Amino acid sequence: MSVRKLIVGTALAALVAAYAGIPRQADLRAFDPAEMARLETAMWRDYYDKRYAALFYHLYASTRTQFGFSPFRSLHIAFSAAEAAKSFQPTHSRQEANAALPALLAYYRDFAAAAPAGFDVEEAARLELDWWQARREAVGPQDYGITIARVAALTYGKRAEDAGIRQFGIARAEAMAYRDARGEGITEADWAAIETLLAGAYRSLKAGVVR
Repeated sequence: MSVRKLIVGTALAALVAAYAGIPRQADLRAFDPAEMARLETAMWRDYYDKRYAALFYHLYASTRTQFGFSPFRSLHIAFSAAEAAKSFQPTHSRQEANAALPALLAYYRDFAAAAPAGFDVEEAARLELDWWQARREAVGPQDYGITIARVAALTYGKRAEDAGIRQFGIARAEAMAYRDARGEGITEADWAAIETLLAGAYRSLKAGVVR
C-alpha cells in the first residue's frame, strides 16, 4: 500500500469514527408517533420470530432516527436492549427474569442523557422488567399498562396519572394483549392493526410529554 493510500484510509477512518462518536443533542421527546409505531411493530415481529439481528437493526434505527443519539451511542443502546430481550425470552420465573436486568440498566443509563430531567435508572429498569414479567402471569393490560405508564412518567419527568402518559401505557399494553391473543395464528392484517394501536399510543405519549 502506498503512503498516499494509507494516509487517505487513515483520514477516512478518523472521519467515520468522529461522525459516529460526536455527541448529538438527543431528545426523548423528538420522536414521530407514526414512525415509532412502525419501528416498534417491526421489533415485536423480530422478537417473536427470534430474529435478533433484525431486532438489533430496528432498535438502532429507532434510537438513531427518533431520539437523535449519535451512531455510536445508538449502537450501544440497541445492543443493550437486544441483549435484555434475548436474556428475558427463555426465562420462566421472576427470579430467572432478573438475568435481563444488567442489560436494562445499561439501556436506561444511556437513555438518561436524552431525558428532560434526571431520573432513577435502577427504578426504570426494574419497572420495565416488572411489566415484561407481568404479561406472562396473566395480568391484564389495564394493570401492566399502568406500569408502562410509570416507566414513561419516570423517564420523561411526568406523572403516571397525567392523561397522555396513562393513555400511552394502557394503549400500548392493549396492543400487546392483542398480539398475545393471536398467538401463532397472527396475520398480516393483525400486525397492521397492532401498528395502528401503537400509533395511537405514541400520539398520546407525544401529547403528554410536549405539553
